[in-house]
Amino acid sequence: MRDTLRSPRQTKLRKLLRDLREERGLTQADVAARLDKPQSFVAKYEGGERRLSVIEFIDVIRALGLEPVAALRRLIKIMDGDAC
Repeated sequence: MRDTLRSPRQTKLRKLLRDLREERGLTQADVAARLDKPQSFVAKYEGGERRLSVIEFIDVIRALGLEPVAALRRLIKIMDGDAC
């Protein structure tokens, strides 16, 4: 089973990451600065131009000031109804 960048599950992950960032009142530039990356890094994973590795996911979630396990639980809950 291979997810493309535009698969429903990848779309849900991107939406979660954007929603979490916005809930924290952060801009893409804020997150990028915390990651020591260019703003385009955040724009590309939020826009579906690139995937995040598990390690990058953890880094992003921590840059948002959140716990990775809690974020992963939230993602799993979102995907629970997904048959993919």
